[in-house]
Amino acid sequence: MKLWLVRHAQPLVEPGICYGRMDVRADALATAECAGQLAALLPTGLRVVTSPLQRCEQLAQALYAQRPDMAYKTDTRLQEMDFGQWEGQAWEALDRGELEAWTTGFADYHAGSDGESVTAFMARVASAFDALVDNNTDTVWITHAGVIRAVALLAQGIRCIAQASEWPLDAPKYGQWQLLDL
Repeated sequence: MKLWLVRHAQPLVEPGICYGRMDVRADALATAECAGQLAALLPTGLRVVTSPLQRCEQLAQALYAQRPDMAYKTDTRLQEMDFGQWEGQAWEALDRGELEAWTTGFADYHAGSDGESVTAFMARVASAFDALVDNNTDTVWITHAGVIRAVALLAQGIRCIAQASEWPLDAPKYGQWQLLDL
């Protein structure tokens, strides 16, 4: 089974802003360019599942416009991590003590006081990943860097991590993708 993990195009948000669960649009030109590349690359018969956040759904719609065989459905489990009260704030303006508490207690600390913990985020993504594996159908996920990083761990059999240093740093750039053969 193959899983294409596609990251949305460049979001329309100022650099350095925490925007995990914030519902922001993506650059329309970059979205169209990504959709065109995907339309030419992807084989027929794929399931397409997208995060419902508009920067992802925008790409799913643009892909569907070029490839009507690629109807999509949304799945809230593919949303980016919820950073709580940090959402919409500049990372550099966040309280250093709170950021240190997050990285020290990475597994269970609720980001931004009332956001998700990494453990809850991983469980949410694992639920979608497990359903995908059970279904055993080639699929495209249009999603976010955090979800793609979580899938990298899940594909290795890692369900939870305790330290921030264990979190993968690599993810496709905006409008790019990676292919996993599961």
